[in-house]
Amino acid sequence: MSVLAIRDLAIRLPRGADRAYAVDGISFDLAAGEILCVVGESGSGKSMAANAIMGLLPDLVRVERGTATFEGRDLLALPERAKQAIRGDRIAMIFQEPMTALNPLMRIGEQIAEVFEAHGKLSPRERRERAVALAAEVGLPDPAAIVHSYPFQLSGGQRQRAMIAMALALEPSILIADEPTTALDVTTQAQILDLIRNLQHRHGMAVMFITHDFGVVAEIATRVIVMRHGEIVEEGERETVLNAPQHDYTKRLLAAVPSDVVPTAGAVRDTPMLEVQHLRKTYTTGGGLFAKPRVTHAVDDVSFAIAKGEVLGLVGESGSGKSTVGRCLVRLVEPDGGSVTIDGEEITSLDAAGLRRARRRAQMVFQDPYASLNPRTKIARAIAQGPIAAGTPRREAMADARRLLETVGLDASAADRYPHEFSGGQRQRIGIARALAMRPELIIADEAVSALDVSIQAQVLELLRDLKDRFGLSILFITHDLRVAAQLCDRIAVMQKGRLVEIGKVADVFLNPQDDYTKRLLAAVPGATWTGALESA
Repeated sequence: MSVLAIRDLAIRLPRGADRAYAVDGISFDLAAGEILCVVGESGSGKSMAANAIMGLLPDLVRVERGTATFEGRDLLALPERAKQAIRGDRIAMIFQEPMTALNPLMRIGEQIAEVFEAHGKLSPRERRERAVALAAEVGLPDPAAIVHSYPFQLSGGQRQRAMIAMALALEPSILIADEPTTALDVTTQAQILDLIRNLQHRHGMAVMFITHDFGVVAEIATRVIVMRHGEIVEEGERETVLNAPQHDYTKRLLAAVPSDVVPTAGAVRDTPMLEVQHLRKTYTTGGGLFAKPRVTHAVDDVSFAIAKGEVLGLVGESGSGKSTVGRCLVRLVEPDGGSVTIDGEEITSLDAAGLRRARRRAQMVFQDPYASLNPRTKIARAIAQGPIAAGTPRREAMADARRLLETVGLDASAADRYPHEFSGGQRQRIGIARALAMRPELIIADEAVSALDVSIQAQVLELLRDLKDRFGLSILFITHDLRVAAQLCDRIAVMQKGRLVEIGKVADVFLNPQDDYTKRLLAAVPGATWTGALESA
């Protein structure tokens, strides 16, 4: 039985956008007790459709036509007060980034209880008790204590669980989950997917689950809708869409999913480019008159090497210390001990001038290129800043920036535009171009593809592979996804709680893992059984 019926929904974008409609005449039903996955790349319109249902469209974006019928009423035609009464009570939403959706100044328990207050339900004491009960239901540790914590004191997975608790507070009929696991590591992602599936079954909700990850679809979906450029191009049962797709776009998305097939390792020279010995980094927080400080061993006696021309994947969950290792290598974070040697030069003891010279040989590509690019600086200038600071004449550096944009697959005309004018994948290519501008021999790519759609992710991986071969680069590829690492890397090193627990050739680690933690990481990859079956078919 349908609990939500969308008919001919069209959402118009403001003048000057890249197309007239974010969503162009889509129709679908959401049935009671099902999990409907809405799949598509960034810009496909899937999140905009969900925001229209919730009455949360951005300013200047409007519904031009269509209906969204729920419990006999058209949600799109309701006055704002009526929408507020339904929102959170009958239809609830989990957002992609809980850190921006949660109030940083309110404790978690207060934010859960606020849902009841906003709808005039329960007494203050009952709200507090219900907040603790909901925290327990979504699997937050020590619920009675954690409700007194602020969002910044929780991990990413715990913040997402808190968001789910808020969404479930009033036992809605419909739960809309907008990319709720995209930024999470694979083990936390698996836990959240399992939680949503169990809660959906327990409460009998209809779930609209928005994602760009077909592994997630294979794990959780009952039925699937595939969107492209604001239109639905395919719809069907999960097994049909995954194993017998009809539309070319669906086939391309599926082809871009990282597989269980381990590529043949490329040629690697024996000469070391990077040698890390007994690296350590410890953080101390808190403490006071009556409290002991909290000591975290972010990097705990880590040693490894990368040969010239080799790609080493450094994998692990959030908080494993892998990104801290990457930052220690170029001293964006100062290590507490150990040595880092780049092409024979030990850098941990260099003075400021020596460090600037050494950093020309080792450059970073960051996870969020938009955050690492100055929004007020044009792209050519952003790429040329490093070489200019190192003494390259401005005219030469700017000309080289344009050539580098073409090297990473962008038009030279991009040089005169600003970061906000590019997609996420394009900004990541710009980040790679900026790193290449210094003519490095070593690139440290820190979660460089984790936030990208699968098709864009595949393109960036192919670009990195091509650049490695063309320029003879060595790469430290930091990621939480073993399957993605297997598509690019020659060897894989696995980190857990600051320590290196396993290192070896991709085929050995991927097909015959030795450490229990590595086995758990591999088992947690969403859709592992489906992609394995797809490859053998």
